[in-house]
Amino acid sequence: MTTTPLRFGIWALVHGPRAAHQDPEEPYDASWERNRDLVLAAEELGYDSTLIAQHTINPHQEDLDQLEAWSAAAAIAALTKRIEIIAAIKPYLYHPVVLAKLALGIENISRGRFAINLVNAWNRPELEKAGIGFPEHDARYAYGREWISVVSRLMEGERLTYAGEHFNVTDYALRPTSAYRSRPMIYVGGESQPARELVAGHGDVWFINGQPLEDVAGLIADVAARPRGAVPPLRFGLSAFVIARETTEQAQAAYERLLSLAAKDAPMKAIQKLNTDPKVVMMQIMQKTARVGSNGGTAAGLVGSYDEVAERIKAFHAAGIELFMLQFQPFEAEMRRFALEVIPRVRGDASRRRPGVAASGL
Repeated sequence: MTTTPLRFGIWALVHGPRAAHQDPEEPYDASWERNRDLVLAAEELGYDSTLIAQHTINPHQEDLDQLEAWSAAAAIAALTKRIEIIAAIKPYLYHPVVLAKLALGIENISRGRFAINLVNAWNRPELEKAGIGFPEHDARYAYGREWISVVSRLMEGERLTYAGEHFNVTDYALRPTSAYRSRPMIYVGGESQPARELVAGHGDVWFINGQPLEDVAGLIADVAARPRGAVPPLRFGLSAFVIARETTEQAQAAYERLLSLAAKDAPMKAIQKLNTDPKVVMMQIMQKTARVGSNGGTAAGLVGSYDEVAERIKAFHAAGIELFMLQFQPFEAEMRRFALEVIPRVRGDASRRRPGVAASGL
């Protein structure tokens, strides 16, 4: 069992609802204002982290709004006091020197609460339409390994001279460095063999997409056994979509409702599939079974009564998961429900639920 304290985070709604786009209970809204208010509410409710995914164009439908991750992260850093802010980054979109400088800026705005989430791109049009190109899967990871090796060293304050296949940096140093720690945290996503090699060599936390407990335990065992040198042990996070209710039956009914609504998004999902690299493991896994939510969604099994969901979270934590990055729909109401009903049960203090506060409303 991991000795790292259990943490809960939320996915920012950078491209609208996570489960279904035609839900009358959650109209489409990917605006800055909505995301600002969502993260501030999450911090007030006690959530520990937020993940801001990066897309330059909406990955589901190009004419839909899409929040810009890094400008939003900087603004949220200035408005919050406690919550960790993780901004995703696709290496081909930013030179490592520029990205390291941006990361250090947000690190100091947030007073040591910033992290980057390295993802090596699956949405082909973002890169192809920009004229950047979309290299083959393993080539993207090779680029990402070189890219993060430059970024991490610059974030640590090293005066760097580096000559590689993709980058040539001469006598470069960034100031100021972090005033709060050695550098911002590095999260890494992806479950292919190249992704596992990358996170073992360069990551602090590995984000695993929502899957059954036994599959997650196998992934953790594989990557935890890989050599890392003289750096702290790797930590692990899990993405999951939560549907928690008083009873199992109520949770299942809510799940069936979202599953039915998600079926209406079939044309949008067909476009997404066409634009996705078929070698991306996340997409391969998600096609195996019905589910709602992105990045594995409900496949992690966090659908059930409050007690059932709490026990499943404890089991994942015992297997090594430190951070649960969660999705809900409708997001604000269900995020509040989870904070009031499930988190106290996980932490062994159901009495912490505030009396007289409805779990389903903000």
